[in-house]
This record gives sequence, C-alpha cells and structure tokens, in this order.
Amino acid sequence: MKRRRLDVNLGELDQLLDQAQQAPLSEPDCHKIKTTLHTLVEMLAAHRSTEKTRTVVGAAGSDAAATEPPATPGKKANGHGRTPASAYTGAKKVAVPHPHLQPGCACPECPKGKVYAQKEPRPLVRIVGQAPLAATVYALEQFRCNACGQMFTAPEPEGVGPEKYDETAMAMIAELKYGSGMPFNRIENLEQRWGVPLPAATQWEIVEEAAVLLQPARDELIRQAAQGELFHNDDTSVRILKMERPEGDERTGVFTSAVVSVVRDAAGPEGAWERRIALYFSGRQHAGENLADVLKQRAAQMGPAIQMSDALSRNVPKLGAGVELLLANCLAHGRRQFVELAGNFPAECRYVLETLGGVYANDAVTKERKMTLMERLEFHDQHSRPLMEGLEGWMREQFSAHKVEPNSGLGKSITYMQRHWKKLTLFLRDSGAPLDNNVCERAVKLAVLHRKNALFYRTLNGAQVGDLFMSLIHTCQLNGVNSFDYLVELMRHAAQVAASPREWMPWCYRTALGPG
Repeated sequence: MKRRRLDVNLGELDQLLDQAQQAPLSEPDCHKIKTTLHTLVEMLAAHRSTEKTRTVVGAAGSDAAATEPPATPGKKANGHGRTPASAYTGAKKVAVPHPHLQPGCACPECPKGKVYAQKEPRPLVRIVGQAPLAATVYALEQFRCNACGQMFTAPEPEGVGPEKYDETAMAMIAELKYGSGMPFNRIENLEQRWGVPLPAATQWEIVEEAAVLLQPARDELIRQAAQGELFHNDDTSVRILKMERPEGDERTGVFTSAVVSVVRDAAGPEGAWERRIALYFSGRQHAGENLADVLKQRAAQMGPAIQMSDALSRNVPKLGAGVELLLANCLAHGRRQFVELAGNFPAECRYVLETLGGVYANDAVTKERKMTLMERLEFHDQHSRPLMEGLEGWMREQFSAHKVEPNSGLGKSITYMQRHWKKLTLFLRDSGAPLDNNVCERAVKLAVLHRKNALFYRTLNGAQVGDLFMSLIHTCQLNGVNSFDYLVELMRHAAQVAASPREWMPWCYRTALGPG
C-alpha cells in the first residue's frame, strides 16, 4: 500500500508531544506521529555504510551459507583494543637501564634470590606533538675589524647542510601533498600558523627538484613491475588545466590510471616471496593503454601473466607480439550489481550474495592457513566450484523457466555475470588468479583523495610529478616499508640510486645503506 505524503515539521511534533503530557492524543495526531516515526525508520534502514551480505539482505541463513568451511581452530579472540608498543615501528627507541640493579644482584625483597634480566623490557609509549616542518634559525656570531673592516663569522654547527630545505623537508612535503592529499596552500596555512613561512610556490619547486632525483627509482619500479605474474589496473578521472593535446585528438577524458603488479618468486635464493608494485599514470590514455606501455618492458622469456580488472573494454591492453595475458574480471563488481537490487529482489539477491559470500569465506581460509598457490587452487576447486556451478545453473534457470524478465534490473545483472562468467571464474582454473580487483581500487583511492582535496593539476608535468610520488609512496605502503624514510634515503644517496637503481628498491634499500 502506498503511504500518503504527510507534511510535518519539528515544531509541530514538539507541540503534539507537549499536548500528550496533558491529555490523550487525538486519532489524527497519533497517526501523524506514527507516520513520521515509520518514515524515519525507513530512511535509516535504507542507508547502508557497508555492502556486507548481512547488512544488505538481513541475517537469515541459507543453504549457501551452510557450505562455508569452518574457520581454522585456535583463532585468537579479539584483544583489548589498545595499540601495542610493537605497532610503533617508526618511533624512536630509547633503552632505559635500571638505576640500581644488574643481572646477578641480590633481590631487594628477599635475602635468598638473585635478579636476572627479562627477555623483553617493559614498553612505555609517550607521544608528543610537533609541526610537520620545523625551522631552526642559527645566530652565527660575527666580528668586524675596526681597522681593515674584515668580517669574522662563527662557523656553521656540525651537521648543518648547505641547503635551506634538506631531504627530510622534501620528503615531508611530498608525503603531505601526494600521500595524504593536502594541497600546497593548506600546508602553507598550517605552517604559517606555527611561525614557519612556506609558500605554496616554494613547495612546488621543492617537490619538482626532488622528483628529478627520484626518477631513476621510479623507472626501475616500472621495469620490475613489468615482470609480474599478476596485473591489476583501473582508472579514475583527473583534471589538468593546461594540457596540450595532439592535433586532431577527439578524446575529451583525462584519467589517472593505477597499475598494481604482483611479482612472485617461489624458488629464489632468499626463499619464496611476493612483492606488490603500484604505478600511477595521468593523461589522455586509459588504464589498458598505460598497462600496455608497462608491458613493453616485459622480458621476452616471461610466461603469460594474469590481468585483473572490471569488465570495461578500455581496461584491456592491446599487446604486441610475444606478450600474453590471461584475462580475469572482478567478482566484486558483479556482486555489487545484486547489492543495489536487494531492496527490489530480496530472495533472489540473498541467494546470489550468500553464494558469493561462501566463495569469499573460502578465500579467507586460504589466506588464514597461508596456503601455497597450488593448495589455494585445490581448496577452491573442492569448496568453491560447487557453489559457482550451482550459481551458474540457478542463473540459467531464471531465464529458461521465465522467472526473471531479461530486461529487468535483475535480468541485466544476471546477464552481466553470464557474459563474463569465464573471466569471473578464472580463480577456479589458475592458481594465481584473485577473486577481485579490490587491491587496485584501494590504490585508486590515493588519486581520488588528492583530487578531492587539491581539485586539479595545473600542468601535465605537475601530474607526472604527482604520479611519481604516489607510485613510490603506495609501493612502500603495500610492502610494509616506511615511505618517509625511503624517500629521504633516496635523495641523500641520489648518485648511487642513479648508478644502480635496482639496489635501491623499497624492499632492499636498507641493504644498500649498509650496517648502521
């Protein structure tokens, strides 16, 4: 039954509630309050901050949910919510010896025992605030001869570099701008409030100069990324104010593409490892064209790689001879279409979402048990293949039995899944194929964050500087490396990086630095 529209305001509701304290409500007033409350509840229920199946279709179970494998036994319960001291990997470590005791000393509490050192000291975390960029003014004392006029100035303190802005200042500006999305003018205002003038134009000159020093490392990232076994790619729009276009160019879109390459080695001298490399490219080209440019540096002897993206044709690269890709499509994109229809087709969407939920639960088990790629493939073949085959049969039945109109919203979602079924289920046939493109969508968020805050790049050169820093910063994040420390060391050793960039990648630059 369609609910009749009721116009009401907050003041009127307050008056009705005040009257209810003195006498019973009339039937029209009671209906007005009840309708308002029902409408409010419907509005709150319609808003979802997550696409989890339980939130979208409710908590009722189904046969698909019953097929999910049990979680690994022995899983630890949630902790107390406090951040452990071990999480402060970037904190300064200070050893504090006991003022009176040493190993072997007599116990102060009992006459018999002797104390011995504990394996782990008791951590004590203290956090202080400071400006992102701090300035120090050195007052160098000067003397002048009253006869000859010669000036004598105190020498600069030891350790003070010749440049006004050192490598840490360059790295911090890049981190704020390209890693956290803070526009130059916002950084300028922040520093100005703390008495450190830092004009936006000066900030740009600093990061542009730093980008020249970091270019060899970025080029080596691209070369190593081209040798990956798995490529994720996607793009998002970007605004570049002054961008020259080739004559006759009919394209109007401008994009920032993200490419995440997964490089694996199962039998290397240092044991099995996996590295993820994030690359960003801004300009006229689509994600597929940028990935094709990366693959031009792929070694000829490399076997076929997997390319994961959504089903847009512009994400598929046009490859040259000798390069082969196995195409996979994002299962989360197919799932999302049913999430959007859950209110109109609750029973049908529940089945689809809970079936796919079982597949994701299986994948979570493979990660929790740290399975090899082949073990993961066998596990999915045993547990996920029956779910996906059941879903495929269910979708065919919806059309063959005329349960769903092909032109309806549900019919179009089913058709999408059927059209891309082979690419959506590559994880059942290839050991390295992921379920979705979420790792790349998270990478794209870094470019979106910058776009939402800074709005645009002025020139293509500015966009390319941003791409360089985002590539280095997000690659560090994907590999658990402190990106600020990494940028600082690259700039401090720019000559060595230019001579041998392979030794200065995020996962090995500490070795290049040597002991200490």
